Amino acid sequence: MRSCRPLRRRVLQTLCLTLAGAVLPFAVQAQTQNPANYPDRPLRIIVPFTAGGSSDIQGRLLAEHLGKLYGQSVVVENRPGAGGHIGGKYVADSGPDGYTLLLGSIGLHATYGVYKTLNYRPADDLKVITIVAEMPHVVVANPALEANTLSELTAQAKAKPDSIHFGSAGVGSSVHMVGELYKMAAQAPIVHIPYRGSSAATNDLLGGQIQLLFENVPTTIGYIQTGKLRALAITGATRSPALPNVPTATEAGLPGLTVTSWTTLAASKDVPDALIDKISADLRRVYADPAFRAGLERLGMTPVGNSPADAREFVERERARWNKVIETEHISAG
Repeated sequence: MRSCRPLRRRVLQTLCLTLAGAVLPFAVQAQTQNPANYPDRPLRIIVPFTAGGSSDIQGRLLAEHLGKLYGQSVVVENRPGAGGHIGGKYVADSGPDGYTLLLGSIGLHATYGVYKTLNYRPADDLKVITIVAEMPHVVVANPALEANTLSELTAQAKAKPDSIHFGSAGVGSSVHMVGELYKMAAQAPIVHIPYRGSSAATNDLLGGQIQLLFENVPTTIGYIQTGKLRALAITGATRSPALPNVPTATEAGLPGLTVTSWTTLAASKDVPDALIDKISADLRRVYADPAFRAGLERLGMTPVGNSPADAREFVERERARWNKVIETEHISAG
């Protein structure tokens, strides 16, 4: 019996070490996830599109104001590709600490049904914290296109089917889907050309390789104001303060093209709800800053900043809406 005691002691020591090793990560994780300690180091906002587009502009504005609030560096990192889903998957897999956030879009949250083989499910793998902003799109053409109004565009598209090409930030992006909605509403046979981001599509529009974009106002307003691009209509319910002389789609005779795009701030599904609520409360402080709201409004955006529950309900409604477009137009990214 005496000879068995050292063996039992070694077994108990091994068991204790094993249990300690298993418990320690959870203890560290709990400390990291404690909302009272957040944030105690720099954060990242992943923008899943190329630099220079509307999402990138919003991400940098949000990073600037969150950084001031937190007294921490908030870095914007562009991870484009697959209609934003490379960045979306990256954030979904980023873990529970909440230090990697996503500047989401319609493409990530509402139109991912165009992808039949995604390696994650955004509705389940991402938690929407808030709707950052809503904004209309602007139907914008290369000046070489012989169309000064939306009705003239539709007439030309019908007279010469498939002769007009419109670009987008990728299949399923808001820029793509608004173009598809125009095709449905106007019965206009135009051809979609996907790009890896809005900047590339805008460059080709300026160069005449494509003739049309259904873009966000911030991305194109400078070119519209200098005459390098021609604005045909705004897709919002009212005219844009940034482009007051551009008629709405309804005023131009196409009420079926009344639509806005929107962006979110989202996190991995693994981030605890208590930390999501902490970030949401912090965002309310950001939205209370007139300078932040003015920054969005100057770019033609309407600040939202709603609660996580309201944001998720909004996203679900939008997903149902855009799924109808995907099914009707048989849109697929493969």
